[in-house]
Amino acid sequence: MPALVPPPIDPTLIFEHFRGSYGSELLTAAVAHFRLFELLAAGPLTSDELQARLGLARRPLLVLTTALRAMQLVSQTAGGQLSLTDLGREHLLPGTEFYVGDYVGLAAQSPGVLEMVQRLKSNGPAHAEKSDAGAAFIYREGLDSAMEQEASARRLTLALAGRAKNVAPVLASKINLVGDTLLDVGGGTGIYSVACLRQYPQLRATVFDRPEVLKVAQEFAEQYGVADRLVCQAGDMFVDPLPPADTVLLSNILHDWDEPLCRQLVQHCADALVPGGQLVIHDVFLQDDLGGPLPIALYSAALFTLTEGRAYSAAEYRRWLVEAGLEAASPVVPTLIHCGLLAGMKGWS
Repeated sequence: MPALVPPPIDPTLIFEHFRGSYGSELLTAAVAHFRLFELLAAGPLTSDELQARLGLARRPLLVLTTALRAMQLVSQTAGGQLSLTDLGREHLLPGTEFYVGDYVGLAAQSPGVLEMVQRLKSNGPAHAEKSDAGAAFIYREGLDSAMEQEASARRLTLALAGRAKNVAPVLASKINLVGDTLLDVGGGTGIYSVACLRQYPQLRATVFDRPEVLKVAQEFAEQYGVADRLVCQAGDMFVDPLPPADTVLLSNILHDWDEPLCRQLVQHCADALVPGGQLVIHDVFLQDDLGGPLPIALYSAALFTLTEGRAYSAAEYRRWLVEAGLEAASPVVPTLIHCGLLAGMKGWS
């Protein structure tokens, strides 16, 4: 039986390097395509004002401005307006002595930048393949998804397992489970459930996901010797009934969806909790003012490009937990590769 233990060497830097290209694409888009620095040159603008000037929806605007703030090129005033930093004003305004915007603009027509600009304008995710296989990493009713096709679902699910195998043992060692039933919603490979099952011998788990994805989860359950305590249940996590559980886990799920669907899913999961149960969100977390940090801002750009979501802050998650009738715990408990745990508790009444 293979081991499922934390990695001896933290792989976080690999993920930061891998996502670094999104920073180049967002910066070039802001300078050469949207002329954002010129728009802010005359004075601060509110997010709504800048959104209207750029013609962008709220989600792409937040992805773009969060990255620029994390790069220290744009700042947010005490009143919530966006303004240029000294760095942005000195080097990215045309006509200034130390202007470098034309240098950045050399990449303006590169395929990655052009695709990023198109995504920002359309506010839609990329497709898995040019052959119209559908959205790569997400599924919901009415959306063509690669997760519904056996070959692509298996390939994508196994690719995501690479990160999960590193993070799952750390999650299992830090999660504060209540009761003896775990529901892993959108659990994919089931590797987070597997790690928890190996950590807690009395635990029983259900992985809830799409049928093609669950074929991989079943393989992992057998490979790691926990198949007798893990159930794979197929369904649509947004609308199908969820089995009751003491702990419901949403691990790297909410960041795939825009805010209305996140609220819907959090409420749906909260309703599945037994009294005294908990909903655990395991994800990355932006700063509460959405000003960084840069690695998460760039991951947010990756999510924006590939899914219907973005990275969210702990404050946003806490608000959704409270709206769902839960008491949000604090603070976030770090796991690995920028991820952390945030729990919401359900009362006994």
